[in-house]
Amino acid sequence: MTGLTFHGDGLLGRFSNQLGELGAKAPIALARALNHTGTKARTQVIKALTQQSGLKRSVIVRAVKVNKATAAAEQFGYVGSLTYTLTTHGGDISLKFFAPKETRAGVSAAPRGRRQLFAGTFTKGGRFPNRKGPVMGGQVFRNVSPNHDWRGRAQLQNSGVYIPDEMLQGATAATFEQVMGADLEKRVSHEIGFLMGMPGL
Repeated sequence: MTGLTFHGDGLLGRFSNQLGELGAKAPIALARALNHTGTKARTQVIKALTQQSGLKRSVIVRAVKVNKATAAAEQFGYVGSLTYTLTTHGGDISLKFFAPKETRAGVSAAPRGRRQLFAGTFTKGGRFPNRKGPVMGGQVFRNVSPNHDWRGRAQLQNSGVYIPDEMLQGATAATFEQVMGADLEKRVSHEIGFLMGMPGL
């Protein structure tokens, strides 16, 4: 399991006076702020990860899970988890999920949004031009028979795209940090003001 995590611990010092006044309600303000801002970040992460990976948005939505911040307190000690985490897992994604199109030279597909030819691969059966299929649910295969003679030996062709790896790098990781860093303090201030009965603090 791989995740992008933002910790709310650093907010304790920046808002120490206001949080001290809130007492036992302080973790509630921090958890609410983390979760509200995290939801905004998740929307942008899904958008960035969709573009970065080349997968459909619906696939990314299903793949990215949320572990929200929780609030609990013993006097002023924090017992809950003041972290907001986006998690995902999975292996090498099949070329099936990157809009494969078969040609005589092989299958073209678009992992990471860049269409390229995977020479010697196929999705259909039979001889050109009377190909039939796609076979096996649209999966892409490579002939691995010796000398490329057809002897029924085929290997599933994957893309080299791993969602966990993509989520931790490039525009996706930068987007998460940018949204959380830019919006979280303002939201903490809002939540503190709300709980103190002074919206807009």
